[in-house]
Amino acid sequence: MRDLSHPVRTGMQVYPGDPSVDLTPALDLERDGAAVTSLHLGSHTGTHVDAPAHTVPGGRTMDLVALEELVGEALLIRVPGLADGATIGIADLGELPDRVPSIVVVDTGWARHFGTERALRHPALGVDAARLLAERGMHVLGVDALSPDPTDAAGTTEFPVHEVVLGGDGLIVENLTGLDGLPPRVPIGVFPMRLAGDGAPARAVAFVG
Repeated sequence: MRDLSHPVRTGMQVYPGDPSVDLTPALDLERDGAAVTSLHLGSHTGTHVDAPAHTVPGGRTMDLVALEELVGEALLIRVPGLADGATIGIADLGELPDRVPSIVVVDTGWARHFGTERALRHPALGVDAARLLAERGMHVLGVDALSPDPTDAAGTTEFPVHEVVLGGDGLIVENLTGLDGLPPRVPIGVFPMRLAGDGAPARAVAFVG
C-alpha cells in the first residue's frame, strides 16, 4: 500500500486565498492527561476532494458522496516534461480506451513542487481533454497539482474543468503525490472526511505491494 497524500502541517501551502493551516496544541498530555490539537484549515487543504458543491449551486456536498465512488481501479495518465503553465490537450492523453475507468489520475510530476512558488505554475488540463475523459466514463479526476484548472495567484472565478467534472456530479481529487512508479492501471482509494460541505481533506492510497 502506498500513501498518495501530503501530510497536513502548520504553514503548509494552500490554494491562493484559502485559509491558512495552523495546528495548535489545545490540551497538553502532561498537564491535562491527554493531547488534543486545535485545527484551523480550509476544506481544500492538502490532498483533498472537491465535491460538486464546490463550484455548482445546489451541488452535492461531501457527506453525500459514497465511498464507492472514490475506490476502484484508476487509469494513470503520465504527461511528464511539461512547461510551466502548459495546457494538457487531447493529444497528450495518449491512446485512450473507448471506455475509461471511473477514476482517472493525471500525473504531471508537479507534486515535487508542492510547497514552492512553482507549484502555482502547474500545467492544467484542457477543457476539451476533460470533456473527452468524462464522455468516456470518468467520474473522478485526480491531479498531482493544486488544481486541474490554471491557478491564478491573484484569484480567478473561471474553473472550466471543474465545471465539466463537478457540473456532471463528478469529483476532483487535488494535490496527489507519490505517483512515481505506479502502473498505468492501479487500484486506489481516496477517503475524505465526511464534512457536510464543499470538499474535505483526504487520505489517498494506492493498493500496491
